[in-house]
Amino acid sequence: MSLDEKFNRVVARHDELRDAMAAGTVDPADFARLSKEYADLTPVAEAIAELKKAKAEAADLAGMIADPAGDADMKALAEEEFADLTRRIPALERRVQISLLPKDEADEKNAILEVRAGTGGDEAALFAAELFEMYRRYAGLQGWRFETMEVSETGIGGYKEAIANITGRNVFARLKFESGVHRVQRVPATETQGRIHTSAATVAVLPEAEEVDIHIDEKDLRIDVFRSSGPGGQSVNTTDSAVRITHLPTGLVVSQQDEKSQHKNKAKALKVLRARLYERERAEKDKVRAADRKSQVGSGDRSERIRTYNFPQGRVTDHRINLTLYKIEKVMAGEALDELIDALTAEDEAARLSELQ
Repeated sequence: MSLDEKFNRVVARHDELRDAMAAGTVDPADFARLSKEYADLTPVAEAIAELKKAKAEAADLAGMIADPAGDADMKALAEEEFADLTRRIPALERRVQISLLPKDEADEKNAILEVRAGTGGDEAALFAAELFEMYRRYAGLQGWRFETMEVSETGIGGYKEAIANITGRNVFARLKFESGVHRVQRVPATETQGRIHTSAATVAVLPEAEEVDIHIDEKDLRIDVFRSSGPGGQSVNTTDSAVRITHLPTGLVVSQQDEKSQHKNKAKALKVLRARLYERERAEKDKVRAADRKSQVGSGDRSERIRTYNFPQGRVTDHRINLTLYKIEKVMAGEALDELIDALTAEDEAARLSELQ
């Protein structure tokens, strides 16, 4: 099917929904679903109309310019307008094409962020803590809410593991390409010889799943309660408020102990478990889809090395798109993270557009 045929199908469906809703012939049981479809198609149909209008105007202007009997001043004006339209039309085409790309149903969801220290001992744990803080700052700049759910500290300011719930507009869409291995190269504070060490931390960004996305059967869970403990085994409180949930069918285990209430810890643990199960389900579907795709910007595989932060050289390199920014301080402050995210999003759109042709 050509792009023009796809455009015509979208407009026809949009007009069909508009007329049915105006006439009141929509089944009440389907009203919410069809209303959302109509709302989603409206900006696409408007963009297509704008593109068709621009192309029609360009054709009229081209005819005016080519007319040997035409007025010279009018031709000059027509040439200016034609040049402007020639610049605008490709951007309009891209906007329409991007709007036609299949939507990731998780893009509008909130996210569960998990950061874990990888190879590199204490230095890896310190880097994991810095990454966690980078995402906290970025969330603040986006106007999102960043709620720390669980932190396992090393006692020297590092994190073995940290989990947060990030809520706001299009959180998962912006952060989904952050999953993978983040590598750091720098001279640790404890290094007396000035040698550069390489260590790593793993980031996982999971779409927050609702009950309607993933149903968890209570009989599939083993729930253990125990006493919370802080770094080095020190007691945090004297009641059995910490919760460990094991999902028996998959073997997934989630622990929560940040809250003093067992009930709150259980609710948090279930939220993380639901997100991990939802992500497993998405990963299985993506495997099937990926087999048919020519290219991908990162698989979301947690074992994939995606980015290197080189402090001595002040650079951050994203290996998936070969982009290097010499502004490591701004990236770590969350300020320049958008530059990486925008580039990754654009690359993903370009790859998917090439499959749409």
